[in-house]
Amino acid sequence: MSLTERIQKDMVEAMKAKQELRLSTVRAIKATLLKYKADNMKEADEATEQQLLKTLVKQRLDAKEQFEKAGRPELAEKEAAELAVIESYLPQKVSAEELETVLAEAMAETGATTKAQMGVVMKAAQSKLAGKNFDGKALSDLVKAKLV
Repeated sequence: MSLTERIQKDMVEAMKAKQELRLSTVRAIKATLLKYKADNMKEADEATEQQLLKTLVKQRLDAKEQFEKAGRPELAEKEAAELAVIESYLPQKVSAEELETVLAEAMAETGATTKAQMGVVMKAAQSKLAGKNFDGKALSDLVKAKLV
């Protein structure tokens, strides 16, 4: 079942169950997919769908952080709930151990040892993690910590 079909099915279920938050979040996902289709005149492939969902996740994380800084916990909780719904459509997140392993392999392949070579290591690690759900900032921080 494609993501679009799954979104449509989940939207109907949320309507029937009167789950307002879930319904609005699923509608936002559907709108993002439809906007991509209209802008590019083609359906999004699986990798593009994942990238669009990751963009939505990043937006929710940023909004949540801003609401917390502004002292608006009720809005931060809403963003966190939307975040959980969006993440349910992404593959399981890569564990910290797996991230460490992939990074070690990338560093060994590239032979990088200095921070000047960070881009090379990041590119190698990201290619190994293609199609998986991982936090790019966490990967970047880990690379910075490993390189001298």
